[in-house]
Amino acid sequence: MTGVVSTNITDRGVVGVSQQTNLNGRTQNNPKINCWGSLRSPHPTGCCFIVITMQNTAEYILVLHCPDRLGIVAAVAGFLAEQGCNIVESAQFGDPDGGRFFLRTVFTRGKGSPALPYLKAAYAAIGSRFSMEWDIHDVTDRPRVLILVSRLGHCLNDLLYRYRTGAIPMEIPAIVSNHPDLAPLAEYHGIPFHHLPVTEETRAEQEARVQEIITDTAADLVVLARYMQILSPQLCRKLTGRAINIHHSFLPGFRGAKPYHQAHARGVKIIGATAHYVTETLDEGPIIEQDTVRVTHAHAPEQLIAMGQDLENLVLARAVRLHCEHRTILNGNKTIVF
Repeated sequence: MTGVVSTNITDRGVVGVSQQTNLNGRTQNNPKINCWGSLRSPHPTGCCFIVITMQNTAEYILVLHCPDRLGIVAAVAGFLAEQGCNIVESAQFGDPDGGRFFLRTVFTRGKGSPALPYLKAAYAAIGSRFSMEWDIHDVTDRPRVLILVSRLGHCLNDLLYRYRTGAIPMEIPAIVSNHPDLAPLAEYHGIPFHHLPVTEETRAEQEARVQEIITDTAADLVVLARYMQILSPQLCRKLTGRAINIHHSFLPGFRGAKPYHQAHARGVKIIGATAHYVTETLDEGPIIEQDTVRVTHAHAPEQLIAMGQDLENLVLARAVRLHCEHRTILNGNKTIVF
């Protein structure tokens, strides 16, 4: 880990902002780094040399699932203790129906403990012994999230706000849309905007370009923030567990145009939103997050739309945050959410 501190000299002293460059070369503000600076050799221009001491406890997330059997937790805890690591948070679940075990553990690496590449190499033996699917993530590595959107901008705007405020630990390398309407919003946030119009004749070509952008941006996750196009089965399979969609209904009962008008016509008493992983079957992927609100006969369709969009914002944001914090694990057609 390397540290860089930018400084500003005022009549009140030196103000510093710490940043960390992680193993993937991404630089970001890190509030967990404590910096102490001492002034050295003031220059007539006001410049100075500052000696910085950094103290940082690296934090990692271990996520795994495997066939359930005796000794899994003991093996994981024993390994971390042997490596000088301290568990600060842990959640686990044994699925009695599928016979699989799921675990998410947050741990810190103390002074003198091995770095992440060594930890992964050493842990591989345990992973092999228990036939685990596993990974260890540095909490400072923020997933790269590519957002796909059409004309409705409420979900995109909400995600951009949470990105800028740090409420969701992610990077947004680009925004893709089949309409130009939201380009000014992307420009305001300084994020590249790709306008890729689509027709029935150009659908395959447009989707190929989307796949190129996914590759070029090294996107870890694709979010369909009210992207009103259906992805091909091939792309859905390629993005298994890496694409999230928001559906404008608690249950997928109202398909097609104007779902809230359909709900009003049916006299529904509850509306809601569902965020799920994308699959080949439209709006029926493994569910990550849901929420509802009660409505009455007095609510007009326009009111249902406004209430529904608020729910869509919340549910999609929660789902993206859960994924970015490595709290979701696929379990067949379901998800385990820690």
